[in-house]
Amino acid sequence: MARLSLNQATIKRATVVEAVEGCVRHGISSIGLWREPVADHGLERTAKLVADAGLRVSSLCRGGFLTAVDNRAAMDDNRRAIEEAAALRTDTLVMVVGGVAGDKDLVGARQRVADAIAELSVEAKSAGVTLALEPMHPVFCADRGVLSTLSQALDIAEKHDSVGVVVDALHVWWDPDLDAQIVRAGERIASYQVCDWLTPVPADVLLGRGYPGDGDIDLDRLTRQVAATGYAGDVEVEIFNADIWAADFDEVIAEVSRRYHSIVEPAL
Repeated sequence: MARLSLNQATIKRATVVEAVEGCVRHGISSIGLWREPVADHGLERTAKLVADAGLRVSSLCRGGFLTAVDNRAAMDDNRRAIEEAAALRTDTLVMVVGGVAGDKDLVGARQRVADAIAELSVEAKSAGVTLALEPMHPVFCADRGVLSTLSQALDIAEKHDSVGVVVDALHVWWDPDLDAQIVRAGERIASYQVCDWLTPVPADVLLGRGYPGDGDIDLDRLTRQVAATGYAGDVEVEIFNADIWAADFDEVIAEVSRRYHSIVEPAL
């Protein structure tokens, strides 16, 4: 399981300490951290905790939300996020770019994202951090991500040395052009995240993620496609699911390990 990473969102109720200790107990060598619990624990304390535990930080989530007409506050926050990623010794800052702004100008919102990334990429490069643009399923276009396809994310990323993309199974599996876009992404793939798409979709679609193997995504095929690009980074299991969040942390981590070993790892 050398490449398995537990994304902290999978055990949302856990503190940083509990998440790190859980990874150590289950032999997981990497963790994907979120900024809010890191802030609760303290940035420097978190960096030391992770390093002392012998873990890697596969990514920090999240920067982004850059679509407001006046996004100066968001830009300042993203600059802080870049600094936090560097302090945590991760080279990947996941960017959830934001939904349609109040003016409902989708084209304008996407342009504001492109302009903001161009500016932030200079600072990210200086810090040794990659801004990993995460295309999101179209159902989230209004409130979370105006970049809906890997192609749209790559159109921006390819213009900058320090910008890559996230391949999140939940968000990209439906795309009829996915095969070609994964090939196109190549070395731009900064993060690979896995879970499964559950049907029927819950009332809150955000929570419609399941353990790998429980849903409709052909993770074997998708993983083989990502691996074929030469991607050799960590594979994060990131699950948003109310029942999983309510379960015992150790049981969840153990199940994540089992699913990774049986479903994902054989395709790498």
